[in-house]
Amino acid sequence: MKGLVAAIIGLAIAVSADPSAAYVAAITTSIPIASAGDDDQLKDALTSAIDDVLHHAIAFTPTVVTLQSARVVDDRIYILLLVADGDGEEMLQKLSVERIRNSIE
Repeated sequence: MKGLVAAIIGLAIAVSADPSAAYVAAITTSIPIASAGDDDQLKDALTSAIDDVLHHAIAFTPTVVTLQSARVVDDRIYILLLVADGDGEEMLQKLSVERIRNSIE
């Protein structure tokens, strides 16, 4: 009997929950190191690579794009981007606050 009551309560909670879709994507792209001859060329190459990711690699409209890391390997610069929509941005902020709170305790 207790199992049946627990199952009914669990089902009621699951049905009444309002799921929200939060989109967050970590995407790696690269540019040739030859395209980074000077600051202007590097900026143009990075802008082009990021625009390409935003227009072809994700299927949502991002509200935040952050550069997580960049590394040179052989003749390429590898770039790790974190892209999120509004709900994803809010989720990342909450996670960040929780991580800070947990590191203080």
